[in-house]
Amino acid sequence: MDFHLTAEQVAMQDMVFNFMQEKMMPQAARWDEESFFPKDVLRHAAQLGLAGICVNSEVGGSELTRLDYVLIFEILAKACPSTAAYLSIHNMVTGVIDRFGSTEQRQRFIPKLTSLEHFSSYCLTEPSTGSDAANLKTTATRNGDHYILNGSKAFISGAGESDLYLCMVRTGQDGAKGISCLVVEKDAPGFSIGKKESKLGWHSQPTAMLFFENCRVPLENCIGVEGHGFNIALSALNSGRLGIAACSLGGATQCFNLARRYTHEREQFKQRLSHFQSIQFRLADMYTQLEAARLSVYRAACSLDAKEDNAHLYVAMAKQLATDTGFNVCNEALQLHGGYGYLRDYPIERYLRDLRVHQILEGTNEIMRVIIAKKLLQEME
Repeated sequence: MDFHLTAEQVAMQDMVFNFMQEKMMPQAARWDEESFFPKDVLRHAAQLGLAGICVNSEVGGSELTRLDYVLIFEILAKACPSTAAYLSIHNMVTGVIDRFGSTEQRQRFIPKLTSLEHFSSYCLTEPSTGSDAANLKTTATRNGDHYILNGSKAFISGAGESDLYLCMVRTGQDGAKGISCLVVEKDAPGFSIGKKESKLGWHSQPTAMLFFENCRVPLENCIGVEGHGFNIALSALNSGRLGIAACSLGGATQCFNLARRYTHEREQFKQRLSHFQSIQFRLADMYTQLEAARLSVYRAACSLDAKEDNAHLYVAMAKQLATDTGFNVCNEALQLHGGYGYLRDYPIERYLRDLRVHQILEGTNEIMRVIIAKKLLQEME
């Protein structure tokens, strides 16, 4: 095991850090306050190769590793976990088309995705099927050279701003084997967007429902083979869970650094807060928990890169640990700021609101524990 990054990875981190400091950090609070989706800044990120990180270079991708991927999103989330998380989701969509799409589909869709000429959304969740995704209800029935879609999707990041929607729909029998993966373009007849949701956090990216009412989608927009959509969705979620885990690490690390600085500067009872042993212990625990979560995320990324059989297990553990730890560290940082941490004049509360949803999306942390326990108990049989 080598815990040192390569010279190329360090240089990549420096590039991403400079982008984050110059383009994201100064504006993140405004994006949150105004619920502003920063398309121009995201397109600048695409110019640096951050919209197709693990995508093949022949279609405009950067062709980097999963470890590179988490290093990038850990840094971006130090400024704005919400915006970083959207870019992670976009990368997930682009990666699915690159891995499972035909040569024609890859050439048709991916160059505009890696340049962010087109934005994208990942669409699995429905109003009545969250964790029980294999029982999704949206149908796609063949009609000539088109599918006719009917149904809806819920909690879709980027809805209303995206140009492409990667949708899991039912083309066959009940259960996982009847699900297929389709690209729905924003101008498809019968496709509409619901009202923009008012959320606790993630204000810099829109979230809304999607509606399909006899929506016509060309057969040629089916990614992979009919009936393989659920496996495609699970594969995509491995990437998505790593991205969200990395975003939690980045946001929580920023909150830890703010708390460390605050306790070093703030005085009570004629001494700095950082001189109290109880404060020292809390900072030590926060840092230790973050480092343990970071190692778990890096381990999971390396397992995906190595195509290990248990990669999904490491990803589930990393997602659960990093998002739980990330929120807890943010909460501790807010507590260390006292009343000031509760004010919007200080950034802690924004990170707290943004990181809370990471314990829910890309598979709830309860589902992560189900995945882990199932694997452990299978080994006993």
